[in-house]
Amino acid sequence: MSVSVSPIKAFNDNYIWCLRNQTHCTVVDPGDAAPVLTYCQDNQLTLSAILITHHHWDHTGGIDALLAAFPDIPVYGPQNKDIKQITTRLSQGDNLKLAQLGVRFSVLEVPGHTLDHIAYYGDIGLFCGDTLFSAGCGRLFEGSPQQMFQSLAKLTALPADTAVYCTHEYTMANITFAEAVEPSNQALIDYKHWANEQREKNIPTLPSSIQRELAVNPFLRCHSAELVTNVNQNMGATLTSEQATFASLRSWKDNF
Repeated sequence: MSVSVSPIKAFNDNYIWCLRNQTHCTVVDPGDAAPVLTYCQDNQLTLSAILITHHHWDHTGGIDALLAAFPDIPVYGPQNKDIKQITTRLSQGDNLKLAQLGVRFSVLEVPGHTLDHIAYYGDIGLFCGDTLFSAGCGRLFEGSPQQMFQSLAKLTALPADTAVYCTHEYTMANITFAEAVEPSNQALIDYKHWANEQREKNIPTLPSSIQRELAVNPFLRCHSAELVTNVNQNMGATLTSEQATFASLRSWKDNF
């Protein structure tokens, strides 16, 4: 039975990713239960598991209501005791199988946006929460630039054709910043046209891919001569490493 991935829209710009076959589904980061319950009802699906990437409310707020509707299903998530509904806590290198869907994942610890952040990687794709966005990366609420730089390096080491399922539709805003940083990047220029067309039709720009992000995402392009020059000019400094460039780039984006 084949498994597909569908976005369930929540709040202003969240996507709750739904992995489904004809009878069962698993959702990733359900910040709001209502659209998930509606989706399950409309498609006659039984929710069989929940995956959580980190503790922020817009990724966890719907868990209780979903457990009330579908009791005793497993809730997978990070080693954060504050997310009390988690039944299986996961660490770097752990593996899990969603029995009803036949989908397997390995777990990556990706601190930066938060300290507890994890990502799920399998044949079906990468579910990376708020660590990697299309043409961007998560704001550093708890972690350090060094942690985020290393976390993104873990993700970009995955196969180039890996589908990237981020949890926010931030692409157009991220492209605007990326253009300021690396205006001559032709792949970015082309991507902007495509993304614009998608959003005008109210179609998600996601999933992306590792290959695409390596081509257009400034936070993965701290080796680019044009980018380094522009970051140095913005900072009024000369940065000597990709990690230092990344830290300055994240600071620039925070104030952009």
